[in-house]
Parts: sequence; structure tokens; C-alpha cells
Amino acid sequence: MLILADYFLAEPDIQWRFAAQMGVEHAVGRMPDGYMEEYASSYPLLKSMRDKFAENGFHLDVIEPACQNQKIKLGLPGRDEEIDRMITLITNMGKLGIGTLCYNFMAHFGWLRTRYGISERGGALVTGYAQSDMDQDAFTEAGEVLHERLWENLEYLQKAIVPAAERAGVKLALHPDDPPQPYIQHVGRILTSAEAMEKAVDLVPSPNAGICLCQGCFAAMGENVYDVIKVFAKKRKINLVHFRDIRGTKDDFHETFHDNGITDMARCIDLYERNDVDCCVRVDHVPTMAGEENNRPGYESLGRLYAVGYLKGLLEMQHRYAEISPEECI
Repeated sequence: MLILADYFLAEPDIQWRFAAQMGVEHAVGRMPDGYMEEYASSYPLLKSMRDKFAENGFHLDVIEPACQNQKIKLGLPGRDEEIDRMITLITNMGKLGIGTLCYNFMAHFGWLRTRYGISERGGALVTGYAQSDMDQDAFTEAGEVLHERLWENLEYLQKAIVPAAERAGVKLALHPDDPPQPYIQHVGRILTSAEAMEKAVDLVPSPNAGICLCQGCFAAMGENVYDVIKVFAKKRKINLVHFRDIRGTKDDFHETFHDNGITDMARCIDLYERNDVDCCVRVDHVPTMAGEENNRPGYESLGRLYAVGYLKGLLEMQHRYAEISPEECI
């Protein structure tokens, strides 16, 4: 069964209060920016984070993201130290009952957008990405990063952390690349299709290795999101769900209200439930609505209130429908 969660910064803010008022009880927590390495390396610090959520009425189920870990992704000196830190984080999560780690393998560029004020329904503002907005002939300080090198580095990582996750009883949720471009300024990106995501989790086969099914990423890939859900659900590989939608293609897309994109979101919830997906689901990247400053594009409050309410309604509808006998439906 899907578990309704929300995404929180490590320190209580208005979103913590909103979530509590909306009846959200489960948390996807972000370690403090600027101190992620310290929290990932320290049992007492991670415990203090978990305890703070508990004191405010939330169960911390997921840590997202792991640290940036660019040395791991690029295969640079020092990657073993970063891997050791990930193993320490996973081990401590297991001790603290934090069941899932969401991480990515986006080298140099992380979650990337080129536009932050696109007008959506009613003039709400959303983020977008256009490949043509960037000079794709330019090189970054990372230089040319080929796919073969990235696959080798990902396999090196998986061989280290998957056994650690098994020992700790922690599920791994690998996030697809966002945007799902094969290259951005000569820096390769490999997790850009459903096939690639299957390959990634099969590098080290394990019941603990799985994916974060970010619906918006798979939609931007051009994948059939419904088929993706069914395939990964059948393999028991969905360990976290990011609930969002887009319009457009990987070369030029923008995000939308959760009920205004290209995907039938109610059908997605139905598929998760019918296929016994058991993990947290959280809304992702929301519109900035009237009266908000758009200081945190994708993460302002009013659009999140709308999205959580919409998701909560879909979940309740599906749970109630599953309880009704066929005779009652006549």
C-alpha cells in the first residue's frame, strides 16, 4: 500500500505545520544543506534529525537525497571515502528505523531547469527545461564524461552499497536523471530510460535495490508511465514514488499542476495499489501560486497544499474502492 508522505527540510518550518494540519504523518527528510556530509557520517546527528521529526508527529521513513557524491559519479580520487560515508549513512539508517535512501547518479549537473517562471493554469508559475537554452557545444570543468565511464562508476558504487543495504535492512531508491538528456554540455547522463533503470538495479541483483519512480522523469523520457509502473511493480523494485507531471518532451518541457499534465494520475494510483506497491509516495515540484514570491521554484507552499490534498483524495478513493464488494457497486 502506498504511504502518504511529504518532503521536509531538516529544520521545522511552515511546511512542517501545514503537513501536520493536512494529516500527513510520514516524512521524506533532507539532511541539512551545508552539513549533509556530517549528518551522513554521524549516528548522533542522524538520530537527532529522526527524533526531531518524531517530536513533531512524523515518522522519518526516507532520507533524500544522499550527499552530492560527485567523486563517486565521476570516478575521481576520494570516491572510496564518499562510498564509505554512504555505507555509514545506510548502516545508521538501519539502526534508526529509517527504511529508504533515495539517491541519484547525475554527474556534475543535478536536477536541472533552465526556466523558473513559466505560466501554467491561471498564471501559476512552474519550472521547465529546454535543451536549446544552454550552449551544448560548451564544456564544463568536468570535461567530456562518457556513458561507459558512468556505467562503470555506477556498478562500482552498487557493488559497495547494495550489500550494506541488505545488512542494514534499508531499501535503495535510485532516482532517474532529470532532465533525461543523454548529454548536457558533454557530460553524459545514463539513467534516461526505463530500460536503463532496469539495467541499473540489476547491476547488483538484490531485493533491497530498487528505484524512485519519478513519474515526471519517465513522462519526459517519453515512456508509457503506466507500463513502467507495472514492470517495476512486478519486479518489486519501486521503493519510493515521486508524484508529479509535465507537458512537453525531454528537449523542451515544463511542469504542471498535478491534475493538468499528460498523465492520468488517478490511473497511476490505481496501478500502484492493484500491483501491491508498498512504499512512500510524495508530491514533487509544485506550482508557485498567486501571492507567493517564487523564491523557491517548485517548492513553495500553496501549490504543495493543493497537490497533497489532490493526492490524498486519490489515495482515499482507491483505498475505499478496494474495500467495496462487487455487490455494493451494483
